[in-house]
Amino acid sequence: MLQIDGSYGEGGGQILRYALALSAFTKKPVEINNIRANRPVTGIRPQHHTAISCIKSICKGAIEGLSIGSSKLTFLPGEVQPGKYSFDIGTAGSMTLVFQACILSSINTTKPITIKLTGGTDVKWAPTWDYFTHVFLPLIQKMGVSTDAQLIKRGYYPKGGGEAVLTIYPVKKLQRLQLEEKQDFRKIEGIVHIANLPDHISKRMKHAALEMAVKNDIRSYIEVDKTTSFSPGTGITLWSKSDRTVVGSTFLGERGVTSEKIGENAADQLIKEINVGATIDTFAIDQILPYMVLAEGESVCMVSELSNHTQTNMWLLKQFFDVKFEVKKQQDITKLIVR
Repeated sequence: MLQIDGSYGEGGGQILRYALALSAFTKKPVEINNIRANRPVTGIRPQHHTAISCIKSICKGAIEGLSIGSSKLTFLPGEVQPGKYSFDIGTAGSMTLVFQACILSSINTTKPITIKLTGGTDVKWAPTWDYFTHVFLPLIQKMGVSTDAQLIKRGYYPKGGGEAVLTIYPVKKLQRLQLEEKQDFRKIEGIVHIANLPDHISKRMKHAALEMAVKNDIRSYIEVDKTTSFSPGTGITLWSKSDRTVVGSTFLGERGVTSEKIGENAADQLIKEINVGATIDTFAIDQILPYMVLAEGESVCMVSELSNHTQTNMWLLKQFFDVKFEVKKQQDITKLIVR
């Protein structure tokens, strides 16, 4: 049984979710200790409980220690079971993080798996719904992972209540990524989402992002998704596509930060990724790294930064696979080779 130290590196929920997903994929039992030891509130939280419950149901696994606040968990995976599943996180916990764990654990499915979740769609410390659907899913699709994602209702902190459905299809073969060359990103696209707040907030956010794109001679198109939710919320997600990849950025609105600043930050972050020659953005790399490891052959990409999350994920993947990561610094960009 693999022993995983949940306090390693960033020591958050990422280790827990990915360790369970990789256990389901490899059929290797795991024991995870010191769960989320580096967080103010340690142990399993509601969104982690949902992710684990979902993985357990999908692969008919056996679990010991699954309770809110638990710092130790043992998981014995079974066979992936196609079908339809439904879970309620019960809070504004991130649905996209749960979906990501479910996709990774379900790559060996022989028939479609459909999962309906209730919770938070756009919350802190997690990919927003629009980043999930316009950056993460297209990236893994290029690697051979086919999904359908449907947003029913957005959910914000603190009440959550968002709803979405994800269908995961059988994977024929995972394709490697060859993204060493600088890409031709000609246009920025985006969505400003807003619920239960004045319209001028989204307009100012959108205008600020558009202005930043104009200053950098980049064409852009940003739409506004005005909706209703149990809690007020807003944010912006931007992305840019080439023929071979997509890079993105995302920011949520917050008290004390102007709408203009949120829009500028999102555009500035994306434009910096493009200008330095990134082929995978800083946030996406740790999310797609497992697929690069699972794909046949060598994968290569250019990233502006290897975050603590990414380095933690590299360590975790080495616990499951005989994989080598080669990191080559090149001025403002880093080449990451996965063998």
